[in-house]
Amino acid sequence: MKKNIALLLVTLLSIQYTNAQQDGQDDLGSWFMFFGNTRLSDRISISPEVQYRTYEFGSNFNQLLIRSGINWHLNKNTTATLGYGYITTDGTFEEPTGESNTIEHRLYGQFTSKNTLGKFKTTHRYRLEQRFIDSEASSSNTQYRARYLVRITYPITETWFISAYDEVFINLQEPVFSQNRLYAALGYVINKNIVTQVGYLKNHFTGKHYDRLQIGIWYKLDLRKN
Repeated sequence: MKKNIALLLVTLLSIQYTNAQQDGQDDLGSWFMFFGNTRLSDRISISPEVQYRTYEFGSNFNQLLIRSGINWHLNKNTTATLGYGYITTDGTFEEPTGESNTIEHRLYGQFTSKNTLGKFKTTHRYRLEQRFIDSEASSSNTQYRARYLVRITYPITETWFISAYDEVFINLQEPVFSQNRLYAALGYVINKNIVTQVGYLKNHFTGKHYDRLQIGIWYKLDLRKN
């Protein structure tokens, strides 16, 4: 009886380990990110964004995200945004030949508010997405998703800072829970227009989680006349 139980446990652990290897849960992936913001006037700016994501660090393509939005600055602490994103995704860790990626066109609207408490800076972002997803594995479909992010930033010196956020994704159709992202990073202010961050992301899905090293650059350009 004991031998049978031990054999069952070994089999279950082997299946779990194999599944983790097949979907890349045991690997440290990477997200390379660029975020821009160009101020056109006191009220309007545009924000291009590119993210290249891999299952393993620097290799094994997972996703390319290209997104841009137009922002209305209601005041110095609140912004409303409308935008569009193009996302191509390889949903499998392994790389079989002839596999086609999922293509998504995404429309989104969001509201961002910022506040300060002592040296702590807090950002709240509320986003609603309409997702048009096209895949050979299934017919094209439209999905809706809500997202909420809270970020806290604390300056260590004039040039170094730490940042952390949590973001929850909620589907407006079944299943309700989509994912949760927990992130912490060390940032460096290169100059008044360029900031970089290196951070660690824990990305939770139902029954799955992924570890990602993030390297990001934030660039600001102001075209307003002095």
